[in-house]
Amino acid sequence: MHLLNLGILAHVDAGKTSLTERLLHTAGVIDELGSVDAGSTRTDTLALERQRGITIKSAVVSFRIDDVTVNLIDTPGHPDFIAEVERALCVLDGAVLVVSAVEGVQAQTRILMRTLRRLRIPTLVFVNKIDRRGARDESVLRELTERLSAPVVPMGAVTDLGTARAAFTAAEPDAERAVDVLADHDDALLTAYVDGGVAPERLRAALAGQTRRALVHPVYFGSAATGAGVPDLVAGIAGLLPAADATPEGPPSGTVFKVERGAAGEKIVYARLFSGVLRVRDRVALHGADGRARGDGTGRITAISVFDQGADARREEVCAGRIARLWGLVDARVGDFLGEPRHGRRRFFAPPTLETVVVPGPGADPRSLHLALTRLAEQDPLIGLRHDEVRRETSVTLYGEVQKEVVQATLADEHGLTVAFRETTPLCVERPVGVGEAAEFIEKGDNPFLATVGLRVGPAPAGGGVRFGLEVELGSMPYAFFKAIEDTVRETLGQGLHGWPVPDCAVTLTHCGYWPRQSHAHQGFDKSMSSTGYDFRGLTPLVLTEALRRAGTRVHEPLHRFRVEAPADTLGALLPVLAGLGAVPRATDVRGTRCVLEGAVPAAQVHRLERRIPALTRGEGEWESRFDHYAPVVAGPPPERPRTDDNPLNREEYLLRVTGRVAN
Repeated sequence: MHLLNLGILAHVDAGKTSLTERLLHTAGVIDELGSVDAGSTRTDTLALERQRGITIKSAVVSFRIDDVTVNLIDTPGHPDFIAEVERALCVLDGAVLVVSAVEGVQAQTRILMRTLRRLRIPTLVFVNKIDRRGARDESVLRELTERLSAPVVPMGAVTDLGTARAAFTAAEPDAERAVDVLADHDDALLTAYVDGGVAPERLRAALAGQTRRALVHPVYFGSAATGAGVPDLVAGIAGLLPAADATPEGPPSGTVFKVERGAAGEKIVYARLFSGVLRVRDRVALHGADGRARGDGTGRITAISVFDQGADARREEVCAGRIARLWGLVDARVGDFLGEPRHGRRRFFAPPTLETVVVPGPGADPRSLHLALTRLAEQDPLIGLRHDEVRRETSVTLYGEVQKEVVQATLADEHGLTVAFRETTPLCVERPVGVGEAAEFIEKGDNPFLATVGLRVGPAPAGGGVRFGLEVELGSMPYAFFKAIEDTVRETLGQGLHGWPVPDCAVTLTHCGYWPRQSHAHQGFDKSMSSTGYDFRGLTPLVLTEALRRAGTRVHEPLHRFRVEAPADTLGALLPVLAGLGAVPRATDVRGTRCVLEGAVPAAQVHRLERRIPALTRGEGEWESRFDHYAPVVAGPPPERPRTDDNPLNREEYLLRVTGRVAN
């Protein structure tokens, strides 16, 4: 028996969760189909998921197909919850991409297929809703090829399309059509076909091999509502997708892709194990995605459960290839490594580019709200929290407006807290314009710290992160002081001259110095005569901020790349609205009665445009956007973000807060 960790992905409302229910029913895991409309599905367990009929959190359920155990992961379809999809991708062995036979390829479909192909995740396509009026088959196949740039092979034919009697009949792939696709990666197959034909078994073997290498994508048609085509899809899952990538004899190595809280408030970690074995009472290493140790660097597993035939079964151990729920890892967060770090699939989608302030409602205790939001951020690392002690406000980062509703409902249902939100604003960044240097020395000037720190700050390539280097000897002072400087540099860069993060820059330590441990005669260690980590943590923000001030920074706002496909005769109505909201069209392609418009738009305007597109295009427009890059703010003064640190921009204020006194 082998394992397969399978993801179900789709544009919202393509029927992904309904297909999950049908697969579980076909496999005998459930006796009665759940309904998305009735809120009775197996995988949508959150109250808001049942109310809205959408998937918000990834859910795992298991079933068997002959000798294959499938861990099925149902992921959200709404773009606001793309972070959940991102986490699922890091644990998948294969995927089923669901496409509606009525709507065809949609915006999210394109994003998902592009990512699946880039990561080389073997993927089957299931064209759902063939029983709906307006369902299409051949034109959807053309869309898959043309709009997704995906080589596809249909695995049968549809009869009575668009009626309640619609059915899918599996058949050997059409030889000419299949060879045309497969020959791109198999010259011998094309030669054999030209010389006299290809035996069905050879064609099947070539199709299976290229599917497992993510080179081609078999396409099944069917209906999750009626069950048409689902048995054939099940056979394809078992026969065409690869077994789980697992190394049983290696050291334990896994990835955390979900965190939740149990009924008693205990932390439960969902993890995929790629190698080795984890057992109850094992102590396992914990590292963040950046490679840094989490907490004290380890955690002890107190309980384990695995997914088995729709149930959650307690076990004493979990083996490589499986997905498990683990208890006891109190410091673990989503994206962490368990045991040996595994290099491979990391971030696939852009980070959130919007931010809003959470406002406590009547009777909501701000401290309880902060704790609740901290727990939410623990489960979702892309919900970044920013707490302002002075204003007693907490901000959260977002992908879109629907996330506000989720945060609001979760706080109300799970914590009994009512909240509102301020207007959503773009989350900008700052980048150094030039190079700046600053230094402060022990007992020189008004430096109250027993530390010498000199730093040089300069630009770095976008996406390169913060690069910290040394121009001093590593042995010139204790390593702990170097570590204190670097950690403080990274923390301080969370707020630049205008209050925005500085994600990409080069920082070099140019000067350092300390006073070694000293004491008065016949007495113990005296802090007033000896340098400590406190001195370096206190001085570094002042030096770094001054270096940044001398380098200068420019605020950059997030821009999305957009694509609008709409009737050609609506172009005249679209262009003025796009221009009025700051969008810059870069390419226009008129294809008969349709036009495709591509360009860039500020992230702050994306939601407004999404809402206006239907009215501007008679409901026929299709909008797609995704984060593309940050661009300098050119109109008006640079936006300012209130500071939440001790404000090293104001030396007097900073020293008063940090040391309790003002330097002479």
